[in-house]
Amino acid sequence: MKNNKLLGLGIGGSIIAAICCFTPALVIGLSAAGLVAWTTSGWLDFVLLGSLCVFLAITVYALIRRGRSGGASSGTGA
Repeated sequence: MKNNKLLGLGIGGSIIAAICCFTPALVIGLSAAGLVAWTTSGWLDFVLLGSLCVFLAITVYALIRRGRSGGASSGTGA
């Protein structure tokens, strides 16, 4: 996966997970889909916080890869 796509995936997923964690957007969306019972299970917070951490880790990884690829091209020469 290219660095820009990986970075976009990480940032986009982090934003969506943060919106669902800190606002009732997920509850409204699930109730509109008829899945409001999932919000009362108690596991929803663990899933949302876990997915937020995963997407933030993807973002950090993409930023590290982007930084290394920029510096590696100037150091090699024949």
